[in-house]
Amino acid sequence: MDVSRARLAVLLLVALWLFPAGLLAQDREPRYGDENIAVELYADGDPVAGKEWLLALRFVPSAPEWHGYWANPGDAGQGMNLALDLPAGWEVGKPLYPVPQTLLIGGLMNHIFEGEYVVLVPVTPGPDASVMNLAPVTGFIDYLACTDRICVPQDARITARKGGDFDAWRAQVAPMLDSTAGFEIQRERLRIGIPLPADLELGELHLFLENTDLGGGLRPEYAALQTWVREGNLLVAELPLERIDGLEGAPPEKVEGILALGEGQGLRFVARLSDVPLESVKPFRGAADPPDLWILLVASVLGGLLLNVMPCVFPILSLKALALAKAGGDEVSARRDALAYTAGVVLACTGLGALILLLRSAGQQIGWAFQLQEPAVVATLFVMAAAITANFLGLFAIPGLAISGGKPSARGSFGTGLLAAFVATPCTGPFMALALGAALILRPIEGFAIFTALGLGLALPFLLIGFVPAIRRRLPKPGPWMERFRRWMALPMGLTVLALAWLMWRIGGGLFLISATGVAAGAIYAAGTLFPDGPSRGSQTRMPALAGMAMAAVSALAMVSNYDPPARNSSQSILEPREFSETALAQARASGQPVFVWFTADWCVTCKVNESVAIEREETRSAFEDAGVIAMRGDWTLRDEEIATFLARQGAAGVPLYLWYPAGQDAGQLPQVLTPDLLPELARQEAARSSR
Repeated sequence: MDVSRARLAVLLLVALWLFPAGLLAQDREPRYGDENIAVELYADGDPVAGKEWLLALRFVPSAPEWHGYWANPGDAGQGMNLALDLPAGWEVGKPLYPVPQTLLIGGLMNHIFEGEYVVLVPVTPGPDASVMNLAPVTGFIDYLACTDRICVPQDARITARKGGDFDAWRAQVAPMLDSTAGFEIQRERLRIGIPLPADLELGELHLFLENTDLGGGLRPEYAALQTWVREGNLLVAELPLERIDGLEGAPPEKVEGILALGEGQGLRFVARLSDVPLESVKPFRGAADPPDLWILLVASVLGGLLLNVMPCVFPILSLKALALAKAGGDEVSARRDALAYTAGVVLACTGLGALILLLRSAGQQIGWAFQLQEPAVVATLFVMAAAITANFLGLFAIPGLAISGGKPSARGSFGTGLLAAFVATPCTGPFMALALGAALILRPIEGFAIFTALGLGLALPFLLIGFVPAIRRRLPKPGPWMERFRRWMALPMGLTVLALAWLMWRIGGGLFLISATGVAAGAIYAAGTLFPDGPSRGSQTRMPALAGMAMAAVSALAMVSNYDPPARNSSQSILEPREFSETALAQARASGQPVFVWFTADWCVTCKVNESVAIEREETRSAFEDAGVIAMRGDWTLRDEEIATFLARQGAAGVPLYLWYPAGQDAGQLPQVLTPDLLPELARQEAARSSR
């Protein structure tokens, strides 16, 4: 039975045994009894007119494996339903609970009480109520008793008796916070800011939400990772939400719950709608605490340096090779050229990083290489790559970027750096994943420093060439070979064009690709007529150039109208993976089988290399089949907020991301570079464990 059916079965069961709840308490008789978790009702002395009077419900399990539930039971279970026989005008307040515990079974989070527990029920007689010779209060209660395997409905008629240790029971109840908290909802994230003294020691934190509906089809995702940040006297919790089809309603006026502080301690709180800061503080709970900033900066530099040899950056190696060839001038020109290239790379990296941080602070769930999820950006890159290929073939000369045999062009190197960094964004190779994942959750100034270090790492080889004469002396001298080299570099750029063409077909369809090809052809024709040998002859060929520009414009309009986004995960896989969603992942984990989840994108060359090397292999398929591994794939080629949110919770800035869930256990992240035998070996270990 899958998770959704299991939930439905529990709800139907609850509905059946709660059906008589509308009857008066004195008209109801127990049908199930309280054999598994017995209940007793106590009264704190005699009531006084107009003053709060406490009753206590004491629950005692018959064996340690039985547990009861908090008011909001979580993903499964059921809280108690209490009806008291009271005189007219007496008011019953909200039950007061101790701090609950969490129980995660098959990916479902339950809010429970293990062992004996007491719930206090405040009752206030009216100001003119007659309390002399009052008969003992009676009532009816029904609730659920569960173990890890079964759930049994319980009910009982109860009669209050004096006695009980009310002083100890009051001490067990989570006290109310003496100041109002704040909450806000941004897309599918709930933030709650709780005022707490900065010197208050915090243990194992967990926030129990009493609200089950947060409006707009959103409800708490109880099993998801809770992120905590702290600044001064403010503790901020961020909780993921899930959208449920058919669930409607307005956002709540207030959010209530219990903040567990560890070791059974906690506070009740009431939060009102307000602005809750999060972006300027560093998380200290939730995802694994990031390393020190200097470690992240070193990782960023190394990650940028490795981008120079990563497969996903191969399309820009031709541009770098040409820049290397141009560096063979005098020392001043070489340094100026290296600094210009570095400025272009760093500006592109920091600009993209700042945009990511800004959009995320506004609630957008995006990550590294987010611009390649936009068809217009991919089409622009396709046209640019086609134009550069034509330039290398000698069809025209791009002013500032072409090699003319003269001194290095600082403007051309700056433009080369911009383009190099922009095209490199699909990659998150070794070292980069750690740094970029942390950059999205650290303070903005620290995140900005990480993106800057990444740009410096990417530009470091050219920077060394420009400032170390010994390296420059080992480069070939400029000469006629440069023109031949330039033409040969049309080959890798041509392969880049083909790769981008395939990507455009994947994300927009055949007509979209044809239209983009028309834009490229028109632009190349216009550039060829304007700059056949450089900009000096542009004034003689304006009419053909206008015709080329018109062709490009008409094709651009056709490209917009012919965009046809494909269905996700449309590519075939021998693993026959399920489409990723948080619900599907919970169902897969609840099955008790191991689960492998991989996140990929058509524009991520590293992802495709890993798939061909380690995932789409017969050995992997056979090992998965023997171990009963459930494969699941998240396609991030186009924007998907659910995937982006999940990646962020895993501390990942982008794809690839590989998660391995052993049967009944939490996920472990696999390396970003997969070896051929890694997945089969994990599957074999699971098969051996299950056979014991």
